[in-house]
Amino acid sequence: MSALSLHPAIDNGIKPGSDAFKGGTLVCKCKDNPVEVTIDSQSAHNHACGCTKCWKPAGALFSVVAVVPRDKLRVTKNADKLAIVNKEAPIQRYACKGCGVHMYGRIENTKHPFFGLDFVHTELSPQAGWSAPGFAAFVSSVIESGFDPSRMGEVRGRLKQLGLEPYDCLSPPLMDAIATHTAKASGALR
Repeated sequence: MSALSLHPAIDNGIKPGSDAFKGGTLVCKCKDNPVEVTIDSQSAHNHACGCTKCWKPAGALFSVVAVVPRDKLRVTKNADKLAIVNKEAPIQRYACKGCGVHMYGRIENTKHPFFGLDFVHTELSPQAGWSAPGFAAFVSSVIESGFDPSRMGEVRGRLKQLGLEPYDCLSPPLMDAIATHTAKASGALR
């Protein structure tokens, strides 16, 4: 059995965030003229994600992704290098055409429960203090990327050891937010 690497940002333990942190920059992996995104906010709902759509560094089983308010994110360098990965996806993931790194994901559908939030990979930031990952989402989805299903107990055990509760959806508070949004939109809840 090979060593299990979930993600470089969590494999050696989770670094705590800082309540005083007010934002920073994300930088793609290009050596020349990297894309830079400036965020004027702390991140929220940071988590390990097993879905097959999120960007992951080479060799990582999970991505680590958080959200920030849409109005607090701006591309500050080399915006011309960004392209949407899949225009049909609910989350429009903007990736660098040079290195392939996803710089941020945006939801354009105003009826989506997470409209107004942009998805970011805080590991791309040279600044420390971003919110720490607090759970793992879509854990079973790593199987869809070719991971051996017989090792899922090992994955869940390692996530729990790191303090990340594994879910096969989002965390209960986020699932509650989605259900609340849906109930209000349908009129079932006022």
